Amino acid sequence: MGESKPRLRELPITVIDSGKSVAEEAHSHAHDHNDEGPRSLGQAAPSFLFVGDTAISEADIAREMQFHRAMTPEHSRADAARALVVRELLRREVERLGLQGDVQDAGSEAMEEACTRVLLEREVENRVPTLEDCQRYYAQNPERFHAPDRIRVRHILLGAAADDVSGRFNAREQAEKLIAELKLQPHLFTDFALRHSDCPSKDDGGELGWLERGQATPEFDRQVFRLREGLAAFPVESRWGYHVVCVDAVESGEELAFDQVRQRISDYLELQVRQRELQQYLQGLQERYEVRGLDAIEAGAA
Repeated sequence: MGESKPRLRELPITVIDSGKSVAEEAHSHAHDHNDEGPRSLGQAAPSFLFVGDTAISEADIAREMQFHRAMTPEHSRADAARALVVRELLRREVERLGLQGDVQDAGSEAMEEACTRVLLEREVENRVPTLEDCQRYYAQNPERFHAPDRIRVRHILLGAAADDVSGRFNAREQAEKLIAELKLQPHLFTDFALRHSDCPSKDDGGELGWLERGQATPEFDRQVFRLREGLAAFPVESRWGYHVVCVDAVESGEELAFDQVRQRISDYLELQVRQRELQQYLQGLQERYEVRGLDAIEAGAA
């Protein structure tokens, strides 16, 4: 029996949540870096990554890494290597099909980018989801289609810099004292805000108005959206200090009708389908042009 064929990895071109075209994504970091990158005392940088007979050197990968921020250098290196492999696979296929002649005038596009766009427009089917597809997705994911939750908030900020340990201790202690007093005399909130708050909202009694998720500082946002109506029993910490918080109202987002979100669903599903089509197309290119060395780079990032 013959040996089983190894499973081809996915070499993603990320198009979901990107404002760029696929061709732009594929070549967004393809620049002339001849005068950049590491030097090796007159010797060529070593190459451990190959697409067919084309070597992708460690210098190429190092230059590409600046566009692939990750938690570790090993992950950044792997991401950069995959991007360079994708770019070389597409370049080789453009050359094989002789598509340069189909791009007489690239306009504002780089020639390589324009050739890639023509290649993908020709080879990757662009399927638009049907009405039934969109309705099915809407019915299966009701939790995704609501207006944002919102809360109406008042606060008193006891300000202290993030690196001021003593100041933050005192701010928290003062916030706890104010909360204890407000539990007994809640009508004093406006007066306390005017007298103690370090936020400009003090002139409005600490009113922040209606807030939706994401409108406030992230750490403040996360905490206040977990609160129930009324005075919070504990100070809310943020980068600005400690907050005495009162939630005056909570409104859950209303369900959005299908017609309100149909276009959003259609766009999302179209991108999902195109992503799958691209993955399959890239796997086909890997069968045509052997990729060597990527396994070892990815293993180093595991």
